[in-house]
Amino acid sequence: MGRSRLPERVLFVVGPTAIGKTELAAHLARRFDGEVVGADSRQVYRYMDVGTAKPPAALRAEIRHHLIDVVDPDEPFDVARWRAAALDALAEIEARSKTAIVCGGTGLYLRSLLRGLFSGPAADEELRRRFADEERKRPGTLRDRLRRVDPASAERIHPNDMVRTVRALEVYELTGRPLSHWHAEHGLRERPFQALLIEPTVAREVLHRRIAERSRAMVRAGLLEEVRQLARRGYGRELPAFAAIGYREAWQCLAGELRVEDLAERITVATRRYARRQLVWLRGQMDTVPVAAGDVSAIERLAERFLASH
Repeated sequence: MGRSRLPERVLFVVGPTAIGKTELAAHLARRFDGEVVGADSRQVYRYMDVGTAKPPAALRAEIRHHLIDVVDPDEPFDVARWRAAALDALAEIEARSKTAIVCGGTGLYLRSLLRGLFSGPAADEELRRRFADEERKRPGTLRDRLRRVDPASAERIHPNDMVRTVRALEVYELTGRPLSHWHAEHGLRERPFQALLIEPTVAREVLHRRIAERSRAMVRAGLLEEVRQLARRGYGRELPAFAAIGYREAWQCLAGELRVEDLAERITVATRRYARRQLVWLRGQMDTVPVAAGDVSAIERLAERFLASH
């Protein structure tokens, strides 16, 4: 059976971490009778609440949120799986005659939904074992190789993201061409609906202050205890889910590699770097409409005109 009809128009709230996307998406959902589809690669994991800044339980009880708490931390979850689930969620929202609002800052998720997805060759487990052996014998070797064979992907993929690094090298080995070539060749043009990408903006110093405040709030809210609970559940720090900012540093604290009093500052520094990369990527890859985050009336008018257009 095919997927049900998708909405003709979808609102997107995009931007860097800590900009206020969750609150804005909730406001738009109240204003336009909507439901929210999460586009955050960390919020899909269960038991990881504090460090991912998930929408609070009370908000999720008030407004339906999709694609949050989808899998356990040790379950594989990639962009293809997210895109399929997001399209299903959009169809459900349309069937209920609600307004669909996609909210998040994970660029690959957003791009896959807006422009389609290059699936590439199937995973080659033997090749992946070889890569793992090489990296174990000489840490950094895979990153160095990616810079040589696919500099565009190396620029886009975070140095700590071994899952995507391995996938990019795997595509190169199996096809003879870099992943960035296939993305360009594919064109990523598929868009089954009209989209308005609202990008709330604040001054850089304001964003930096918000990031610092949120980092301290995470530590106060029990980030370390959350990671202890994850360890008690049997999850190890080597899982890809724990490469996320906040969790990586918390595991270091528990292992005695980082002082607890330095945790919030370390998270702040890493998050500011991540936010900068998000902004560069979004403005280079997405056709966003920047609007002052505090100008809610302007954002409402923008969304209203878009939803009413024919």
